[in-house]
Amino acid sequence: MWRAGLKAGLVGAVVAAVLAVLNLVPCLGCIASIVGLLWYIGVGVLAAYWLLPPRTTGDGAGAGAIAGVVTAFVGGLVNIVVNAVQFSIMGGQSAILSQMPPESLRQLRDAGIDPGIFASVGGILAISAGCCMIGLVLAAVLGAIGGAVMAAAKSDATAPQMIEH
Repeated sequence: MWRAGLKAGLVGAVVAAVLAVLNLVPCLGCIASIVGLLWYIGVGVLAAYWLLPPRTTGDGAGAGAIAGVVTAFVGGLVNIVVNAVQFSIMGGQSAILSQMPPESLRQLRDAGIDPGIFASVGGILAISAGCCMIGLVLAAVLGAIGGAVMAAAKSDATAPQMIEH
């Protein structure tokens, strides 16, 4: 189960890295995000497909979850780097704060929160890391679903059985 999950996860990681870079292209980011969610299911299916017999639904779900987590982890790391680059390209903290409504900035200051924390490199990285954690859980669930469905569809019960004489 581990081997099939890691193998599918590494294949998935390459595609997830490409999808993360595509987020830099305007209008492709939304499409890449949707494809990324579907890809987590796909790596789960791939992991279950690569399972050695006897193939069970539980093993398929486990391998799919492993593949989803590996895919999301690498994709998340690439996405954190992409977000940091995008932050720098956009003009940094001052450009982001200039886009925030003055009443929002005032409410944050009144609450004792420095609005700059949301627009700093550390803030952007912290938010990206939080999103990455949520993505890991989501990827595990979607990968497990894909793996379980594939293992059930390609169960060993449908494989030819050897008949002993």
